Parts: sequence; structure tokens; C-alpha cells
Amino acid sequence: MSVHVYGINHIAIEVTDVEKAVAFYEDVFGLRKLDEGEGDAFFAVGEHQFLAMFEVEEMRADSTRHFGLIVRDETQLAAVREKLIKKYGIKLIPGFRCDFRDPFGNRVQVVDLHDESLVWLLPYQEVQKAGIRFTG
Repeated sequence: MSVHVYGINHIAIEVTDVEKAVAFYEDVFGLRKLDEGEGDAFFAVGEHQFLAMFEVEEMRADSTRHFGLIVRDETQLAAVREKLIKKYGIKLIPGFRCDFRDPFGNRVQVVDLHDESLVWLLPYQEVQKAGIRFTG
């Protein structure tokens, strides 16, 4: 029997202040918190995954590690960019539609459902509900 991976269960990030991180991710992305404890918090991301964050004393810089979040369309992508820039003073990483470092140094890439590199999402219920169709 060969193994078949269906997706990613969760992504874990480190932050230096869980309370501030919770407020940031709830505000920018409207994520729904599933649970939290002393020094950690967990958010629903889509129907099948979650984002876990763990508090650490010190962040360690990394140049390429990142995670990606999917929003509905260009309008939502623009809303995320605007909030990052105007409310949080966050600079976007040049050369990408919406890549940035959160206030704790984690690199985040935001894409929308129309990104043709996301064809693998077609079976996902969220994509089907949204009526997204990719044409060749």
C-alpha cells in the first residue's frame, strides 16, 4: 500500500507574544480561534487545517521559511495589503503580490483562489462553493 497525503493538517509558528499575535491574526485575517493555553493558541484555517502559534523568548531569523494563506479574491487580497500597510506599518516584500513578515518575523504569503498555481485546490469544498473555475 502506498501512502497518500491529503493535505497539511497544521502549520506551527513561533511568536514572542501570543496575545499580540492572536490579536494580529484575528484582525488581519479574521481567523477563528479554536483553543488557547498558556503560551499557545490555535486557529481554524479553512475546513481542514489549523494554524498553531507558540510563544518563545527569542525569534530566530530565517530567510526562506514561510507559510501561505488563501483569500477569496483580489479584493480581499487588497484589503489585507491595505490593513498591513496602513494599520500596522508593515512593508510588503517586493516581487510578490502579498508577502510580508508579521510583527514577530514570520514570513507570510497571501494568495487568492484565482492564482493558477492553486489548481490542486479544485477538489476542496471551499473552492467549489465559491464557484471558482480554472480554464486552460
